[in-house]
Amino acid sequence: MTKRHAGGAGVSPVRHGALLASIIAVVLVLSAAIYVGVSADEGSDQNNLAAGRAPHNSAAPASTGTWVGAWSASPVGAEPGTETNGMTGRSVRNVVHAAAGGTSARVTLSNLYGQQPLSITHATIAVAATVNDAAAAADTMRRLTFGGSTSVIIPAGQQALSDAVRVRIPHGSDVLVTTYSPIQSGPVTYHPHARQISYVAEGDRTEDVTGTAYTEQSEYWRYLTALDVLSDEAAGTVVVLGDSLTDGITSTVGANHRWTDVLSDRLRAAAGSGDTPRYSVVNQGISGNQILAAGLGRPADNPSGLARFGRDVLDRTNVKAVVIDLGVNDILRNPSQVDPATITDGLRRLVGQAHARGLRVVGATLMPFQGHRGYTGAREAVRQAVNAEIRAGKVYDAVVDFDAALRDPYDPRRLRADYDSGDHLHPSDKGYARMAGVFDLGELKGSAPAEL
Repeated sequence: MTKRHAGGAGVSPVRHGALLASIIAVVLVLSAAIYVGVSADEGSDQNNLAAGRAPHNSAAPASTGTWVGAWSASPVGAEPGTETNGMTGRSVRNVVHAAAGGTSARVTLSNLYGQQPLSITHATIAVAATVNDAAAAADTMRRLTFGGSTSVIIPAGQQALSDAVRVRIPHGSDVLVTTYSPIQSGPVTYHPHARQISYVAEGDRTEDVTGTAYTEQSEYWRYLTALDVLSDEAAGTVVVLGDSLTDGITSTVGANHRWTDVLSDRLRAAAGSGDTPRYSVVNQGISGNQILAAGLGRPADNPSGLARFGRDVLDRTNVKAVVIDLGVNDILRNPSQVDPATITDGLRRLVGQAHARGLRVVGATLMPFQGHRGYTGAREAVRQAVNAEIRAGKVYDAVVDFDAALRDPYDPRRLRADYDSGDHLHPSDKGYARMAGVFDLGELKGSAPAEL
């Protein structure tokens, strides 16, 4: 090419030199641009911490798929002892279990119970190296951004959704979401009874891949309320609203034996066969939760099912169906509650909110609790009346009969012994598995009926 230009008619040596220099400059610029573009794209899926650089964040995922909920937990209240300092100067590494796999991820952080702005100056996401571990798997650490910034200030009572980041989240993996706050930001919005060990480290250890600095363990989830993935295996999300029976309060810590975990595994194993939809499952259980009554404070600790339905159910990602297992605490925690219609009317109000969004609702019968300290004959009568209304099809679109599945056939007022955790109210791991096992997966498919 240079020779052809050199031989062109009417080109002087001076002009030829200038033209050649210009062509070389253009070639160098184009080469550099191509190199940078390829490096940035390839590097977005690589961990550069070993080279002393911050991990890439690719906020515009190249993959295609459907955004679904991979994990979630309802904010419950303000963590005791964090009223002033919050988690100042400490890194909080939440460990959560992904119910769906995907090629990109994003998280929701909550300051619902904060009394001042929450300043997060550093946040990351990574896949755990092994289950129940604070260390990250090789090449999975990513820095999170919020509106393109690596820091975010979340006003009191609000939440923040991160930008999407390109990272492969395998189904069934543990995921590490780490935040660092350098200034006082109490109290901490948290979810107790996580049945999962998370970790805390002193200082900004957000990008620590080894986990060595995370010497403090906790059964709380702090700030983090949702993990979404751009999934190539699920087409929607099932949201389960419940109390301690859904929260899995007596299930084995770190084993993911809540009944919703088993339901998720069943859905994935049967996905696409027959009437089984391709859905992930997220758990919005709160221990002690009631349909009608909330705890103290503003905002209320342990908000009622009716109060939190919009945020915890309808606002979840790509919701396709709702499962409700509430009502036992409305019986146990209200000594003067003798009218089962109050409970069923509350359940119908929840169903009405779901129907307004076109969502199908599967509801559970209330399981037996004779032998529990709160048991009385009057309360048993209320439970039986509520279950009769549910079984008659007067509350939900479809019914899963947990009562029939877990009760003792020789004394139906009690849980069967091997399904009982020992407190005569909450199931054992085997009982939780039984709950998920009797669920008709096909009932999750379809939209709400025009009229119940």
